[in-house]
Amino acid sequence: MSYVDGFVAAVPTANREKFKQHATTAAEIFKECGALSVTECWGDDVPDGKLTSFPLAVKLKPDETVVFSWIVWPSREKRDAGMQKLMSDPRMDPAANPMPFDGQRMIFGGFQVLLEV
Repeated sequence: MSYVDGFVAAVPTANREKFKQHATTAAEIFKECGALSVTECWGDDVPDGKLTSFPLAVKLKPDETVVFSWIVWPSREKRDAGMQKLMSDPRMDPAANPMPFDGQRMIFGGFQVLLEV
């Protein structure tokens, strides 16, 4: 069964095109490293919560937008090998492909697919 890495980040709204360029470059590398697909979503209807929410999770500022992303891998093993390869790729060096957002406020995790319809 496939394996999914999920990400949520706060991106300065003014950096939408920079983020898209960064994500496009990263997606090409993820695919080269074995990912089946990469999806990047720009927040459109992301409500504030009182106890928890995407905006609270990433400490969203008024001039930022929530981005929700996921990468599908064939398996956890392929993901682990792909991520190791990706981290040594010079195109992922922040000097070559700087993140147009605060990566310290990004939340992420790996997930086993439980149901896929």
